[in-house]
Amino acid sequence: MPTAAPARSLESALPPAIDPLLALADRCVQCGLCLPSCPTYQLDRNEAESPRGRIALVRAFADGSLAPDAAADAHLDHCLGCRRCEAVCPAGVQYGELLVEARHRQRERRGAGTRQRAIEWLAARPALLDRLLGAYRLMYPLLPKPLPRPPRKSRGETLQSVPASQPRVALFRGCVARRYDTHAHAALARLCRAAGLEVAIPAEQTCCGALHAHAGATKTAAELAGLNRAAFAAGVPVLSSATGCHASLADTLQAHAPVVDACTFLLQRADALRFRPAHARVALHVPCTQRAVVKSDAALRTLLARIPDLDLVELPDTGCCGAAGSYMFEQPERARALRQPLLDALAGSGATQLLSANIGCRLHVAMAERSIPIRHPLEFLAEHLVEQPHP
Repeated sequence: MPTAAPARSLESALPPAIDPLLALADRCVQCGLCLPSCPTYQLDRNEAESPRGRIALVRAFADGSLAPDAAADAHLDHCLGCRRCEAVCPAGVQYGELLVEARHRQRERRGAGTRQRAIEWLAARPALLDRLLGAYRLMYPLLPKPLPRPPRKSRGETLQSVPASQPRVALFRGCVARRYDTHAHAALARLCRAAGLEVAIPAEQTCCGALHAHAGATKTAAELAGLNRAAFAAGVPVLSSATGCHASLADTLQAHAPVVDACTFLLQRADALRFRPAHARVALHVPCTQRAVVKSDAALRTLLARIPDLDLVELPDTGCCGAAGSYMFEQPERARALRQPLLDALAGSGATQLLSANIGCRLHVAMAERSIPIRHPLEFLAEHLVEQPHP
């Protein structure tokens, strides 16, 4: 008698699971409409430095048809993560998600450099980073200058942490912005009070984790997300003032509390705000994250237009400034090349100060442009606010 064939297990009968990275990559139709919007492609005119080229590389890594090497890794390292490509993609490719997963696998394979790990370690400890930046301010004349001199925290502008039990709105402070955006955060609190709202600053909040996720440290990013979910009260709107933090924070709190860009939030309450004339020419820089991800640039323009006599010069879109989290430290030559067109546009604007809503962009530009103030738009709005007595 013939031997009966062994029964197939249920597991072997099921189709193989689809690699999520391949599923993300397969959404790309290779049309190339992303190329003109990609800053690194514009810089190098190299297909491998475009979103389409990187997606092809990542897909080849994932299906095993191409073995990773130093040259291929460099093309992935050069990506800024600006997500400009997403804004123009007709196929809806989730490039940001693809990049995070690809870099996670890349990091598991080759690890991360000492400098990158040090930056991540400090960003995950905002209170310590704040103290170190305070010391950096005091010792600034004697030390190397990888960053501009941090601002002094005046007594009137120091925000006190308060319980997040029943606040009207909460403020996200982030990591490096906790020190460098201290005046912007105080300005936002002042603008909210003028609109009749009190602001809470939960003490246990931490970094948004974007810097870690974009470098492939997804475990650390998830840990930081958990700390932020515990820090913010459920259902209470959370205001973000740094456009580079907004998407990560919104993903973290999506089922917990609404995350609202500060400019969008203030515009919804703009009828309660009055501004005095500015009599100044001011340049506006729209960061990649504000333009392509948060999409609060229209709200910011409308807010600034409420200031009488303001001569606002919006700088042309010259592509990413090259800051991109730790990119300006890890890829300094490329970052400087990406920044130069923005500096040239600023020099030709005739402006007496520059406004930009992302902390990384301001720090990177300030390292090269020291002749004019570079500030958050919230500071400028609060500076021209006419206080109204509340009944």
